[in-house]
Amino acid sequence: AGDEAARATSAHGYRKEIGFYTELAPTLAVRTPTCWYAAITDDGANFTLLLEDLAPAVPGAQANSCSLANATGAVRNLAALHAPRWNDESLRSHEFLSPLDEVVAELYGAAYQAAAPQFVDRYAEVLASEDAATIGDCADLIVAWLLDRPALYAAPHGDDRLYNLMFSPDAANVAALDWQTVSVGPPGRDLAYFVGTTFDAATRREYEGRLVGEYHERLVGLGVADCRLEPCREDYRAGQLQGPLITVLGAIYATAERSASADRMFLTMATRSCAAIRDLRSIELIAR
Repeated sequence: AGDEAARATSAHGYRKEIGFYTELAPTLAVRTPTCWYAAITDDGANFTLLLEDLAPAVPGAQANSCSLANATGAVRNLAALHAPRWNDESLRSHEFLSPLDEVVAELYGAAYQAAAPQFVDRYAEVLASEDAATIGDCADLIVAWLLDRPALYAAPHGDDRLYNLMFSPDAANVAALDWQTVSVGPPGRDLAYFVGTTFDAATRREYEGRLVGEYHERLVGLGVADCRLEPCREDYRAGQLQGPLITVLGAIYATAERSASADRMFLTMATRSCAAIRDLRSIELIAR
């Protein structure tokens, strides 16, 4: 951010990105730009990253979706992020990762509960009533959801969507960017968020079984021997609330100036993720 106050507010995210490239990335199998140099000031408000040029790879476009081949590359890359540190207790030794606890969950929950009605009001003329209702339903359960499934954790990206991915001409070669939301938590939320925000409802229904299967297969291939397919599917179902959480918070609290393209992106993500929540009965899964 150009504004000093905005940079101070975002310092925690900057520390996460620097920490990811300097401490975490060397321990993972995920494809991401090679980091040639990284530095950050003590207050976290100023930093430098010198990263690999990924040309001719191009970024995804949220409103445009992507091919099944691209999506397959993306979910396999997610497995390569999660598998090497699957249930690795040493993740908690990285101070910049700040594992989620009840205090942090309450803060995030309060932020979402305040932002949800603002999001619905902002887009009232174009947001379907069923999607507005789903966004509200998520607000009632968001704290419980944030604290759900603590026994399974890795280092999820937190915002793994098309806009933060680079696609090479070889569809299977996908690189992930923007590590300001990396954390310690349930890995299935990354998978749910990516698939749930990438495809319209009909396409998602056609592809999601195969994509969850590809993710699971890659996890097992990378050594996660105790990961079974059915629990993986349930984690995918439960993880769908990541879509409204990140979308609503991003739209309402983003420091960037509001634009037509940003509105289109947020609406697309909200519509797709809300449809996935209803289809997969994610609310019922969390509330039971």
